[in-house]
Amino acid sequence: MTDLIIPVFIALVILYGCLKKVKVFEEFTAGAKSNLRTGIEILPTLIAMLTAIGMFKASGAMDIIADFLSPITDFLGFPDECLPLAVIRPVSGSGALAVFESILEDVHPDSFAGRVASVILGSTETTFYTIALYCGATNIRKTRHTLVPALTADFAGFIFSVLTVRLFFS
Repeated sequence: MTDLIIPVFIALVILYGCLKKVKVFEEFTAGAKSNLRTGIEILPTLIAMLTAIGMFKASGAMDIIADFLSPITDFLGFPDECLPLAVIRPVSGSGALAVFESILEDVHPDSFAGRVASVILGSTETTFYTIALYCGATNIRKTRHTLVPALTADFAGFIFSVLTVRLFFS
């Protein structure tokens, strides 16, 4: 039954377009052309961001930041295993997935750190990547009004991930 949801939805959209006398194929190709143009426009921003992320991970800066923040996170009860995830998550989704996988290899998925890492991954955003991509695509240069609330939300996600896991699994 669930395998039919997408084909049925597509058929309903086409049927609705035909009933409204919309040239469905022409509109589809116009939308695809517009999205391709947008993809080409954001490609330089995407390449620059992926290069910066690679340099950040390869330089060891993530480990330095994690070591610097360790006394604070210990005080807050934040698991040490999840600190690299909290550092890389606002920067890179793929990097965060790699760190997440290494956390689950080191500790059991049902451990406190494994659960906190899972909640972090599901409740935070790749802030710098998202801001760079969307603001770059729309030529917004002043991101200070976006960056502070977004990083605050990420920080809240990190703190509340610990509290949520303690609440539901303690």
